[in-house]
Amino acid sequence: MASEGNGRRSWSIIIAIVAPIAAFILLFILTCWLLKRGTRKYNATHGENGYDITTIESLKYHFTTIEAATDKFSDANKLGKGGFGEVYKGILPNKQEIAVKRLSRGSGQGTEEFENEVVLIAKLQHRNLVSVLGFCLERGEKILVYEYVPNKSLDYFIFDRAEEGQLDWSRRYKIIGRIARGILYLHEDSRLRIIHRDLKASNILLDGDMTPQISDFGMARIFGIDQTQGTTRKIVGTYGYMSPEYAMHGQFSMKSDVYSFGVLVLEIISGLRNRDFYETDGAEDLISYAWKLWKDERPLELLNPVLRNDYSRNEVTKCIQLGLLCVQEDPADRPTMVTIVLKLNRHSAKLPMPKQPAFVFDSRTDGRMPDKGLE
Repeated sequence: MASEGNGRRSWSIIIAIVAPIAAFILLFILTCWLLKRGTRKYNATHGENGYDITTIESLKYHFTTIEAATDKFSDANKLGKGGFGEVYKGILPNKQEIAVKRLSRGSGQGTEEFENEVVLIAKLQHRNLVSVLGFCLERGEKILVYEYVPNKSLDYFIFDRAEEGQLDWSRRYKIIGRIARGILYLHEDSRLRIIHRDLKASNILLDGDMTPQISDFGMARIFGIDQTQGTTRKIVGTYGYMSPEYAMHGQFSMKSDVYSFGVLVLEIISGLRNRDFYETDGAEDLISYAWKLWKDERPLELLNPVLRNDYSRNEVTKCIQLGLLCVQEDPADRPTMVTIVLKLNRHSAKLPMPKQPAFVFDSRTDGRMPDKGLE
């Protein structure tokens, strides 16, 4: 009987030891199986680069859909044309209005890289950016699809003598501030660091409330979080807005966008185009004209005469000073967009005195070799 009791105790001890070990082994096997299953599921819905294929697919438009929406890219639907493509208005079958940017052919960028950059840019959400809805990469085309903004672009309201009165100084000052916030978002506040590379009046759209929205990311470049500068051997851009280091050497950075913003600010204040400037007071372009007035202590003469009945002297002077600081020849002398937004939001902002700015007369709009980008 004692032997039988000892046997039962031995089995109890063995079971007590083996059971937890067996349970642990089973749990380990189950965990490995679930992880492997999850990896297979991830790979089934993600490409090798880690982007969600379902997201990419949701952004793809068939060429036939875009062709039908724009009535086969008819001239009646053409909204504009630039050095990098044409823009058309379109209406999708669900009655949604879209803007279609048909990029010029010849970009050296591969299909996968184009897809990846569009997917990233499409995730940007800011009230002062036009939303990218998708893209098309069929029949050798590179097409970007944007939300449609009902009003025309900023250049229509600041350069057209019949329309310039619609934007008084108060509205122009708000537009300058909101454009600055949009650029700041691209440079610092989104999960990415994006250099627009083609900031100009015709790429600023105004909605029904005259709120500006930055559009046309056809040339945008995405930087790594620690990257500060890029170089291209294909110089593409709009004469009059290109920074000297980009126009001459193909170097671009956040400070290149700052330069373009500075030109844009001076244009909004004066109603004069930098690139089509007619010699005035011995100046050969708008930047040199603004600098001459500043140096002669006559900055307010830059203000468009249509605005002179109702404006803030301090705001106009501050914007002219900021504009001149943005177009300094040395990128290091230009303020960051963080500084610009802060100064615009403060009534008593102290700014450094600008030095003689850069004057760029190089009218090249194309270079020798294709570059990787959304050209």
